[in-house]
Amino acid sequence: MFKGHTTDAADREKGKYTLIRDEEDSQLGLYDKPLPCFGCGIGWFSFLLGFLCPLMWYYATILYFGNYYRKDPRERAGLAASAIAAMACSILVFIVVLILLL
Repeated sequence: MFKGHTTDAADREKGKYTLIRDEEDSQLGLYDKPLPCFGCGIGWFSFLLGFLCPLMWYYATILYFGNYYRKDPRERAGLAASAIAAMACSILVFIVVLILLL
């Protein structure tokens, strides 16, 4: 007998098996659903789009600190990358403003 299969008396005579559904072996999981934004997730999409419009980095930072990644943990890396990019952008703008004022 194979794992997940059972036979009863009538099926044994015919040589047929009946499949038993196992709750631990479900076919559809949390990670089977594709991510939004062309499959790369909101975080990475915001990170890439942030090079054209840096406000997207700040949007993803708000999502990161708002624990948006708890809905789907695959989003965490992209949102963190966007938060780091937003911080780097802020520091760069601060340094440019200091140089222009002095």
